[in-house]
Amino acid sequence: MGDSRRIRLPDLSDFRTGGSRLRGLRCIHTHLKKESISSDDLNDLVLMGLDLMVSIDVEETGLPGAISYAHIIPGSRNRGEIWTVNSVPDIGRLKVDFLELVEALEKEMAWTGPRHSTAGVERALLVGITSGAKWREEEAMEELEELAVSDNIQVAGKVVQHVKNIDPRFFIGRGKLGELASRCLYSGCTMIIFNNELSPTQVKNLSDFTELKIIDRSQLILDIFASRAVTREGKIQVELAQLKYMLPRLGEKNTAMSRLTGGIGGRGPGETKLEMNRRRTRERISRLNAELKEIRQQREDRRRLRDLKGLPVISIVGYTNAGKSTLLNALTRSRVGTGARLFETLDPTSRRLRFPSEREAVITDTVGFIRDLPESLMEAFAATLEELGDADLLLHVADAASSRLEERVETVKGVLERLGLLDTPSLLVLNKADLLSADEAEAIVLRLGGMAVSALNPYTLPPLIEKINEIIWLRSSSPKI
Repeated sequence: MGDSRRIRLPDLSDFRTGGSRLRGLRCIHTHLKKESISSDDLNDLVLMGLDLMVSIDVEETGLPGAISYAHIIPGSRNRGEIWTVNSVPDIGRLKVDFLELVEALEKEMAWTGPRHSTAGVERALLVGITSGAKWREEEAMEELEELAVSDNIQVAGKVVQHVKNIDPRFFIGRGKLGELASRCLYSGCTMIIFNNELSPTQVKNLSDFTELKIIDRSQLILDIFASRAVTREGKIQVELAQLKYMLPRLGEKNTAMSRLTGGIGGRGPGETKLEMNRRRTRERISRLNAELKEIRQQREDRRRLRDLKGLPVISIVGYTNAGKSTLLNALTRSRVGTGARLFETLDPTSRRLRFPSEREAVITDTVGFIRDLPESLMEAFAATLEELGDADLLLHVADAASSRLEERVETVKGVLERLGLLDTPSLLVLNKADLLSADEAEAIVLRLGGMAVSALNPYTLPPLIEKINEIIWLRSSSPKI
């Protein structure tokens, strides 16, 4: 399995593994220079879940010398230790019953493993890698945890690692990767979620070495969108975004794709499974784009009809989970689904808003924005976001009680700038003001402008309705260019 310089371990994916079991394999190899068990040996021990890693020194005469053996330490995540290494000067002094040792390790792993896992629910370790300020990444990890919980994932823990340079192969050093794999082994994790954008090659390398599911932040957001899509339009847009995300990753997903198909039904001699998957993916993308084109035309027809009736349009925008749908319900007495989860509302919803002056307007709730929204999602939801360009007013709803209020306000403004909507009149609505004291709410209004309201308290809404009425009818009475 190797030479005097390194061990080349084979593919072990067919051998057993699990949260409370080891691989059932022991790696025994020789060291010709009488060196101790190397860091690569120890990383392989953890990453592959081996029972033991054993090295035997070879004397000049060719006879075996000192023996070193290492095994993992169950529950080590609490003590900072991952493995232990023991040595004996020769085989005659090796008085260890290894079968008994391994069985004891697995019993302890089962005892120290997760106690609150739920059947059918994935368990993940969240990892953030940064070369900048560590505290900023720790704040970003709080949002990643909210995303994971919104996707019905149990969070076993969070790890933030500061690095000088990103490893192009694994994104993270092998030593730290070994620690992560060990922590996943003991906590029963089935996946690692990175708060970073990973390349297809990095995902494959990380998956191969940890034998865990590896996803990045963009893929997590895509999965949430897929679970929230209800209408045909929403499902098409999410599938389109997923296909665009997966297309460059098809070559790394499965080595079986590179095998020749052969036989009847192939598009031509030599076409591989990988090429077929790419071709089918591109064809599916083309069909979905055609369907979205039809939807875009339908939206255009509805907008034209709306313009004929002379109804002004108000679009609610804002950071996800800021209370946009709750505000829509409060203003229009509707029952649009709400919840304390990120991206609770995915499909746009339109309702009529009546003013005390007997005037009416159309008010639309749109998909929530988020920091570093994947470009594939921006492209896929272009048809939905196009309607923002026809709005007479943008209601920018923000969570006034959020510790990252100003950062999230700037994020939404950044998305609006990408959409070319900064010239559209907007009104900042500081929602959830009931969670603040009167002085705190007043200070935020003085600092950021806008109006402080609580979508759960109808008595705070009349001044907002009056302000909306003033802005949209002032604009609608002006000639549009």
